[in-house]
Amino acid sequence: MARWRSPDGILVEAIILGDRPMLRVSCRVNGRTYLRGYCATVAELGDHGVDLAELVEDTRLDHL
Repeated sequence: MARWRSPDGILVEAIILGDRPMLRVSCRVNGRTYLRGYCATVAELGDHGVDLAELVEDTRLDHL
């Protein structure tokens, strides 16, 4: 699945939850990862503090 990161530690992942495609938003703080929530649409990302202009696709393979 696809992943995007922001400079301030936010991670957005495209996942399947149940049988629905969703975006999972989490944030890394002091070495720990905290779930911020799930979004059904890209428009909902702003509700979780995500600035779309700052997101960069994570192309590392270590998460697979």
